[in-house]
Amino acid sequence: MSPLAYIAAIVAMAVVLFIWNKLPVVIVAMATALALWATQVLTIWQALGGFGDPAVIFIACLFIVSAGLETTGVTAWAGQLLIRGAGGESRTRLLLLTMGLVAVLTALISVNGAVAALLPVVVVMAVRLKRKSSQLLMPLVFSAHAGSMLALTGTPVNVLVSEAGFEAGVGEFGFFEFALVGIPLLAGTMAIIILFGERLLPQRNGAKMPADLSRHAKTLVEQYGLADGIFQLRVRATSPYVGLAPSDIDLSAFPGMQLVALQESESAAPLRRPMKDGDHMLVRGNAEAAASLAAQMQLAFHDETTSSHGEETLFNRRSGLAEVVIPPRSGLVGQNVFPGMVTDSGDLIVLAVQRAGAAIDADKPTSGHGVALRPGDTMLLQGTWKALDLHLSDPDVLVVNSPELVRRQAIPLGPGAFQAIAILVAMVILLATGYVPPAVAGLLAAGALILSRIMTVEQSYRAIDWTTVILVGALMPLSIAMVETGAAQFMAEGLVGLVGDAGPYALLAGLFVLTAILGQLISNTATALIVIPIGVAAATSMGISPRPVLMSTAVAAAGAFLTPIATPTNLMVMGPGGYAFGDYWKLGLPLLTWFFVVSVFFVPLIWRF
Repeated sequence: MSPLAYIAAIVAMAVVLFIWNKLPVVIVAMATALALWATQVLTIWQALGGFGDPAVIFIACLFIVSAGLETTGVTAWAGQLLIRGAGGESRTRLLLLTMGLVAVLTALISVNGAVAALLPVVVVMAVRLKRKSSQLLMPLVFSAHAGSMLALTGTPVNVLVSEAGFEAGVGEFGFFEFALVGIPLLAGTMAIIILFGERLLPQRNGAKMPADLSRHAKTLVEQYGLADGIFQLRVRATSPYVGLAPSDIDLSAFPGMQLVALQESESAAPLRRPMKDGDHMLVRGNAEAAASLAAQMQLAFHDETTSSHGEETLFNRRSGLAEVVIPPRSGLVGQNVFPGMVTDSGDLIVLAVQRAGAAIDADKPTSGHGVALRPGDTMLLQGTWKALDLHLSDPDVLVVNSPELVRRQAIPLGPGAFQAIAILVAMVILLATGYVPPAVAGLLAAGALILSRIMTVEQSYRAIDWTTVILVGALMPLSIAMVETGAAQFMAEGLVGLVGDAGPYALLAGLFVLTAILGQLISNTATALIVIPIGVAAATSMGISPRPVLMSTAVAAAGAFLTPIATPTNLMVMGPGGYAFGDYWKLGLPLLTWFFVVSVFFVPLIWRF
């Protein structure tokens, strides 16, 4: 068999297996790469070379940057703004705001970066508003494709067609000149999704949807009876408590008051040194007793208030809560605990203990005993977010909800948020200016997140969606094979020869169909590299300007809607959205039709033949 025949057979089999959806998509992708090697269409270095491609590195780095924004609460803050602006009940307003935001962001940092940054925001929104993620994620990606036509930096294809115009002697396209066609594309995309998206998209969630933890703190403090009567008092310089060791603090002279914890002023960590000005005391009791304590012992209510909600005092930007269960055979079984005690690590405070869902009477004893833990008991622990992350991996306890997940959703603009935003802005500037290649910008951003201690190396590994990385890396050699064997060139020249004599509109239509078909199987950048020189040559031979041909090609390349393998971003949302291979074309086909109308009939109105 010839290489062309092998290519046709491999592509057909891959598409069939993807549609069949019975094998893991990574197996199909890897089998495609290996088949190209086994048939000697590509060498082993070419068949597996996609895993070292800069685009794959860039995509992996974008997952890390996205996780950094999520970890620090930036995405929670953005999600709250979107929800507040859209309102909980308005699907139309929610979609319009989401699609508009991703389109503008795409114009600045490309489709991959915008979708990676907003993907966790939209997933959390879906959970919080009790909407199916499949109804939100595909509109996010498809709007990003339309938004890529708003500016020169929206996609590498825009840069390619601009350079091609300069080389053809008709001049480059301006930075925002693409918006002349991008705005109609985006408006039509939004209209189609608003009007028909709900019926054309499936109603399902991804296999691993996060729980809604936005009200986690309130739930915990209510369950453990800490919702009312918790006060945070700041120690003044004149207080008699200054200089006392934590073990010397005694509230027996104030009936009804219970000492919950002592915290350092700087870090909110449990106090392990003598008290000084600015440290905090967490106490529990009625408001009158707390006011009497504050007046007599020279203490100030936190933020100069005389009351506090439990969740706001115990759960904030610096410190959080975690609920743990004592498992069978735990080393903690039989150990005595009481509310207010500090754990052996010295970093966490036991706030409450429950057995079978009821509080255990375990007030601080004078004899040093307390309540002995049994399997199944639950404890509510409080400490800094860093301490919770560090110590709750202990096998002697089972964590009910990961503090990391809780912080991501419930603490908007938490610790490290502004550093993460600064890193994102720096990456956007590098991408927009083209000062360094995208992969380098992504690596610098990911490295900065780790060096600034926003994320650890292990968290970075977990942040990467390895399914997407493997899929993109394994399918990239397919583009190389189609170019090197001449399969793509054969298809392109045949189509241009078929429609070239029918006039310029027929040429645009033929190039659009070719670009759209190739763009569903190989990257739109590779597709543009194939089609651009043919389109310019055809325009020259017909005596028309290459500018409308080039812009039409850019529009067609952006219409990668019909398959999940068309673009990396289509693959990014496949898992979180619970999509199957055959879900994409149902909404994608009407959108591609709109792109066809704009490409063939609207573009020549702006850029004349």
